[in-house]
Amino acid sequence: MSTQARRVAKATALVASGALIGAGLGLLYAPKSGSETRRWIRHHAKRAQVEATKFSRKVKSGMDQAMERGKQLMAKRASQRTPEAA
Repeated sequence: MSTQARRVAKATALVASGALIGAGLGLLYAPKSGSETRRWIRHHAKRAQVEATKFSRKVKSGMDQAMERGKQLMAKRASQRTPEAA
């Protein structure tokens, strides 16, 4: 892993950690009761799960299309090559 990639990974981890800590503190100091907060968390966790599933399906579909296109291009390129005389 390059130095730049490590820096990006470290920055991403710091941002994610900060977001989690901030969300946790926000929940601790929320004006709602515990049962309302838990219901809210369940609701939003389910929505996040659905969105993540949709996103992963889109990414998989895009990767499948890119792989198929790459295979087609490689086949086309291979068929266009002319055999060289030895």
